[in-house]
Amino acid sequence: MSLQGILVVDKPAGWTSFDVIAKLRGVLGTRKLGHSGTLDPMATGVLPVFVGPASKAVDLQADHDKTYLATLRLGLATDTGDITGTPLKTAPVTAGRAELEAVLPGFVGPQMQLPPMYSAVKVNGQPLYKAARAGQIVERKPRSIVIYKLDYLEQVSETDHRILVSCGKGTYVRVLAEELGAALGLPAALAALRRTRAGIFTEEQSHTLEEIIAAKEAGPEALAGLLLGTDTVFAELPALRLGADAIARLRNGAPVWRVGASAGRYRLYAAEGGAFLGLGRVEGDTLHAQKLFVERQ
Repeated sequence: MSLQGILVVDKPAGWTSFDVIAKLRGVLGTRKLGHSGTLDPMATGVLPVFVGPASKAVDLQADHDKTYLATLRLGLATDTGDITGTPLKTAPVTAGRAELEAVLPGFVGPQMQLPPMYSAVKVNGQPLYKAARAGQIVERKPRSIVIYKLDYLEQVSETDHRILVSCGKGTYVRVLAEELGAALGLPAALAALRRTRAGIFTEEQSHTLEEIIAAKEAGPEALAGLLLGTDTVFAELPALRLGADAIARLRNGAPVWRVGASAGRYRLYAAEGGAFLGLGRVEGDTLHAQKLFVERQ
């Protein structure tokens, strides 16, 4: 059985996103895998993995927003911005819940953020983390980000506080933790991070690696049952159903005339059987394929 769709993985702590992909290549029996929104090794939670032809949809998602449960540790700074790094500075904790709650609103909205050295951002073709491991400091440019929501949740210990972060693409919560500490006049680092939403994919839809392996052992149908349809990514678009002749034309790169649909983008399905075909655009009553998730014939 050839698998296609989105497998929402609950990434375990201590694994890189690439570790998860490497493991799943063996479990799913395919090298055609892509993932959306890299998570740091210490982080857990929602990692959407695009399987088979669905891997072509990774860069086509309309929603790149994320939601995190972040634990901020005050009084500690590290070289990585989280507690897995080498300590650089410690200080007595002179601020608590009230002070932290007071500074949170100032970080909501559009802003500029400097990517951390320990990140996958590339400068001159080299990931920053490789330069950081070599002891180099590379000049970086601040990037535009947006934070939609920052909610204080609870105080975990004398130094640790849990907050909810809802943010746009490219936001580094490690950097946010350091910035929140600076606003309090304290060093700060990320003590824990869990992603509960990545775009349209949620924690409730996710599966642990143990669950995925158990499904594989139960048989191909059980494994396929864990995957969401590729069309899930494009749920906001209207659907257009096509007959066999129209499908054959699209598969061979030809347009389809007189489709009888309004101008715009569509999810395309086979009228017989209902299989998802891909994306198309109607212009002047003519349908052109934009991205197909079936092989051309």
